[in-house]
Amino acid sequence: MKNVDDLIESAAELTERGLSKGEIADELNVSRDTASWLIERGSVDEPSPSVAPSVSGPHDIHVDWSALGRDSRRLSFAGKAMADLLSKEGESVDLTIGIEKAGTPLATTIARELDTDLSAYTPRKHQWEEGDIEELAGSFSRNFAQIEDRECYIVDDIITSGTTMTEAIEGVRARGGTPAACVVLADKRGVEEIEGVPVFSLLQVIRVGNDH
Repeated sequence: MKNVDDLIESAAELTERGLSKGEIADELNVSRDTASWLIERGSVDEPSPSVAPSVSGPHDIHVDWSALGRDSRRLSFAGKAMADLLSKEGESVDLTIGIEKAGTPLATTIARELDTDLSAYTPRKHQWEEGDIEELAGSFSRNFAQIEDRECYIVDDIITSGTTMTEAIEGVRARGGTPAACVVLADKRGVEEIEGVPVFSLLQVIRVGNDH
């Protein structure tokens, strides 16, 4: 994607396909507020001062890693690099958890590289449209390995606010598991840990300049 207009168009297409705002945020690697802004822009045919969203838009950074995602060989190389970041974390890790959607293929490669079982977590943002996201609940897929009494890694593609990773960590602990470390392709916050769990990233994306 080249510019904001491309993101607006993509948000409109995803809306037409029936995706929730949370799913659209996940697909476009932006925050929920940014996704809402993009959807609103796409729904206004002829904006007027009374209905048009702010020209400046939300303060966010779009990360397009489709050059990796569309090629299994490139994706496996990225997964191997992420596995290398995790290789010295945890004494008895035997499970890798991918946060759906994008975290799961990365987690699959990492699990193969580190010889662990695989699990998948669906975050509550995939159900989110409006209102308080705390009222929703995420879930672990029954088609993958179970969590209880296991030390694990948690994998996602992007950290934007850290909310989804925090939720996944809490979900693992609620199921009786122990998160040893988290890893992502890119971290927009520059965090070193979340909920006491170390966070590793291949890239840290840092906004430079005055937001005002």
